[in-house]
Amino acid sequence: MTASDIKPGDLAPEFSLPLASGGNISSKALKGKPYLLYFYPKADTPGCTTQACSLQEHLPSFKDLDLTVIGVSPDPVEKIVKFVQKYDLEFPLGSDVDHKVAEAYGTWVEKSMYGRTYMGMERSSFLVDKEGIVRAVWRKVKPAQHVDLVLEAWNKIKA
Repeated sequence: MTASDIKPGDLAPEFSLPLASGGNISSKALKGKPYLLYFYPKADTPGCTTQACSLQEHLPSFKDLDLTVIGVSPDPVEKIVKFVQKYDLEFPLGSDVDHKVAEAYGTWVEKSMYGRTYMGMERSSFLVDKEGIVRAVWRKVKPAQHVDLVLEAWNKIKA
């Protein structure tokens, strides 16, 4: 299985990331708790801001469902801290500057823009249950649709 083949039913890859709020977050620390791990390309850009602010707006719903939201970008911690402060984001955002977590999840991919190819983060999300099993995957997710997709999927899983 390659990282890009992660699908529902697979064991979620382990991770550990430094957080904008200080400290680290890891899959080991989340053991026994469901979580949404979402990968976004760059802090404080239009799509990433739309996605983060929508998640923040719906954070009470995620908390009611006992679902931890964790964002991951390749930005350095300092840039993520500014993003968190600017938009009063209350959920953990991790820094993956070496792309190891993104590579494990298959979200560090070749992209192209204006005829130039480069490596970058694919906006993707992984819904992981309390046993560490991936329950839903969204690749190239649209920021405005993200929250609805996650809540709908998690409500079906919990039912």
